[in-house]
Amino acid sequence: MAIWFITGASRGLGAEIARAALRGGDDVVVAVRDPDGLPEDLKTSGRVLAVTLDVTDGVAVPAAVQAATDRFGGIDVLVNNAGRGLLGALEEIGDDEARSLFDLNVFGLINMTRAVLPGMRRQGSGKIVNIGSRAGFEGEPGVGLYSASKFAVAGVSEALAAEMAPFGIQCMVVEPGVLRTDFLDASSLSLARERIADYDGTPAHATLDWAHDTNHAQLGDPAKAAALIHEVVGQDTLPRHLYLGPDTIERIQAKLEQIYDDLNTWWEKSAAIARDDAAWPAGGRPSTPAYGR
Repeated sequence: MAIWFITGASRGLGAEIARAALRGGDDVVVAVRDPDGLPEDLKTSGRVLAVTLDVTDGVAVPAAVQAATDRFGGIDVLVNNAGRGLLGALEEIGDDEARSLFDLNVFGLINMTRAVLPGMRRQGSGKIVNIGSRAGFEGEPGVGLYSASKFAVAGVSEALAAEMAPFGIQCMVVEPGVLRTDFLDASSLSLARERIADYDGTPAHATLDWAHDTNHAQLGDPAKAAALIHEVVGQDTLPRHLYLGPDTIERIQAKLEQIYDDLNTWWEKSAAIARDDAAWPAGGRPSTPAYGR
């Protein structure tokens, strides 16, 4: 049995991860802004502790972790799920909008992680699951700032996995594609306050139309996604990245092709900037990526 602490767990993927953990026999702390808004099944479960938490509140975060420790004795799995989206061309997004997004998606995640690490180090074990996005490995028009925040989540996760390995703590970033949740609702997704007409008919504003047309008809099933996350966390070793969903797999393949093309185009000249006396690593040009092995 494991003790899970899940942020942003009142709905969507966070709530489904909580349900998957409960089905697996685990105890769950759900951190939400409004406990009254929890689904009834989570609200009435005797194995769920609901804590009121805004992860951007640096004072409230340690108190929530302490409440979880007092109730269950520790935290085995932290799921940093709280976050939101922001649509608009880079030029359209104001400084305050960008900073607010990073306060939640990046610094809130950092706040939570800092708060649980001392306890995990003391117990010599723990797993940190950061919910990123397919936008965290591929920048897409109209979601540049959101992509930037999720690129940051991926970078933090990779570094943390290496930093915490000596302490028996693992870290994984989950990069889901589009899931059939409320994420494209106004409650989770903001539009840039300014709209510049010059971007109409360009890819940046096409993304806005896509979000409107796709809402609640997304390809991915959040319950299946949560079940897979729970299954992976139950393994002895976490992958550094969990690429989640068919659209994510499609885009990571396209990204690898792009990396291959960019790298091969400038391979010799890039390699030639080494000092004349420097030993170049063995190996030649990268081969074309192969999938489905």
